[in-house]
Amino acid sequence: MHLKKRYLNPGTLCVCAMLIAMEVVLNRFCSINTMGLKIGFSFVPPVAAAMLYGPVVSGIVYGMGDFIGAILFPIGPYHPGFTLCAVLMGVIYGLFLHRSEENTGKPFSFTNIRFFPNMLVPTLVNTLFLGLVVNTYWVSMLYGKKTYWGWFVYRLPEYAILIPVILVLLPILLRLTDMLRKTRLIDGKKTGKTGH
Repeated sequence: MHLKKRYLNPGTLCVCAMLIAMEVVLNRFCSINTMGLKIGFSFVPPVAAAMLYGPVVSGIVYGMGDFIGAILFPIGPYHPGFTLCAVLMGVIYGLFLHRSEENTGKPFSFTNIRFFPNMLVPTLVNTLFLGLVVNTYWVSMLYGKKTYWGWFVYRLPEYAILIPVILVLLPILLRLTDMLRKTRLIDGKKTGKTGH
């Protein structure tokens, strides 16, 4: 009942809808998108969802954003593998970046999130394994102009740029989401005393 109340309350649903819309806009209109190559900031909304709500919501935000963007604003043919990877990326960010009372046994706090392992590990897993290794496989299936290793080498510069950008932005996003929680604009567990 607690999880249902937490995830299905109107405030959480509104924030998630806004984050999904932001992911679609950043992914489809504010990124460098070519066949097999994408550089942009579409990771920001799912990471914010991961910090605020955890792996379930972050996975939904990333997956729904990818699916809606691919259907409404296609860049090439749709492949469900990309959406699956997006969901897994959201879940991984949520597992490492969310520190709620449920998964730590302590009151909600962003102070428990460290650069290593909470920021570095999910960034490397998501970019190098799911992004570079797995998504490159889907790209090679869709566009047969190059072999898998040809696409792999072609996509390496994308991740050489993306990894440092994500690692620089994560601490900034952490502060912003912490400020949002303190202003009580975001639903969820609040720190400090609350009345009845």
